[in-house]
Amino acid sequence: MTPESVMTLAHQAMMIALLLAAPLLLVALVVGLVVSLFQAATQINETTLSFIPKLLAVAVTLVIAGPWMMTMMLDYLRHILTSVPQIAG
Repeated sequence: MTPESVMTLAHQAMMIALLLAAPLLLVALVVGLVVSLFQAATQINETTLSFIPKLLAVAVTLVIAGPWMMTMMLDYLRHILTSVPQIAG
């Protein structure tokens, strides 16, 4: 196993992790921003107010994007497992 192949595998793993985390993080960011704007406009300073909408939005995003995320993970795992003989020997 050469250092180049290790770096390629690490790069692919980080790209997959980024692609899987991006939808959830972006939804949480947008919902947090909207709730913060609402809190600023209405002067409601409740710290727990942003938690429930973020939680619900992330759950809905998981339901919608879950099959795509699972397919991405399984494709990557399948690729890694089928390339084990080439990596090892």
